[in-house]
Amino acid sequence: MLSKKWSNLAVLTGAELLALGLWFSASAVVPQLSDQWNLPASRASWLTMSVQVGFVVGALLSAILNLADRIPLRVLIGVASLAGAAFNAAIALFSPGLAGVLVLRFLTGATLAAVYPPGMKVVASWCLEDRGLGIGILVGGITIGSAMPHLINAVPFFGEAGMPPWPIVLQVSSLLAAIGGVVILLFVRVGPHLSESAPFNWRFVGQALAHRPTRLANFGYLGHMWELYAMWTWVPILLIEVYAAAGWSGEAARIAGFSVIAIGGVGCVLAGALADRFGRTRLTVWSLGLSGSCALAAGFLVELPLLLTVLCLIWGFAVVADSAQFSAAVSELTDKRYVGSALTIQTCMGFLLTVVTIQIVPPIVEAVGWRWSFVLLTLGPIFGIWSMRALRALPEAARMASGSR
Repeated sequence: MLSKKWSNLAVLTGAELLALGLWFSASAVVPQLSDQWNLPASRASWLTMSVQVGFVVGALLSAILNLADRIPLRVLIGVASLAGAAFNAAIALFSPGLAGVLVLRFLTGATLAAVYPPGMKVVASWCLEDRGLGIGILVGGITIGSAMPHLINAVPFFGEAGMPPWPIVLQVSSLLAAIGGVVILLFVRVGPHLSESAPFNWRFVGQALAHRPTRLANFGYLGHMWELYAMWTWVPILLIEVYAAAGWSGEAARIAGFSVIAIGGVGCVLAGALADRFGRTRLTVWSLGLSGSCALAAGFLVELPLLLTVLCLIWGFAVVADSAQFSAAVSELTDKRYVGSALTIQTCMGFLLTVVTIQIVPPIVEAVGWRWSFVLLTLGPIFGIWSMRALRALPEAARMASGSR
């Protein structure tokens, strides 16, 4: 049973790694699209924000229709991956203009809502005492997958120097996502700990927010999300500009952008193992403190590309390391009948918040440059640290991580 458990989690993680490349496939080619379509940063940001909004809408519809309980999870995740690949590929095949691209990116985000959260449910069906590690491994794979388009964008195609044509990046990302969907359909199985869950309950929204332990775990997640996607969206762009100003290779800048996001996969796995042993609140406070410090310092290294790269690698490691632990905490603290609803509420609030923070960075850059562009992101970690320390002081926190809080 143990080998079956880890082989299923390995296949699921690998397949979702391939599928989640859809998330930043358009964001990675912002430099090419900006040149071709003359896009200012404020409009280019919608290439990511449309996915975030689509994800929120898709998550709510999935929860209201109770899709994760009515459709076998491997079928739901696999078909959603294939649908997302089709929507994303349509951008490259038909080049529908900015408005059409945003619609297709919205639809891509909606399909990813049936890939990421149900994937966590599959992990929970296999993991009990090691749930933090299991979800951490999945989120680590998703993190590396999210970074993949930046790596694809750094690879010269057909012997040409410089960035590849943007349709190729989207086509390759879509092909990988389709492969991931087929793998899930054929090979992923649900574990023995899958529990019946009640349908999505709108009344539970108020109950979840009124329950202080769950509310504080959600507040910690919001502090984390305030920073995460703004960092993932704009740091690769910052590195491209900083490397260009220093006369460094553009390919190196794009590989650095990939590495800054992908290294978070290592952070997720390590944090999952540590959180199960030392506690979720302790781990999340450490992670938030380190990532917030990096956000504060990054802008002051824009003239020192090597030091900036090192700092951003540390930032990328820490900024997502705690992500899975907020979900694990909510699953442990909330009413067991409504874990699915609780995670839907958490996810929707967090991804809606990212729409704000992704959008606030470009005006700051235009007004005062990159030096101060990430300072506002530190507000999220500060709020998250306060929330998780408050949660640790509650007796209900003993339900987390087998009593390690």
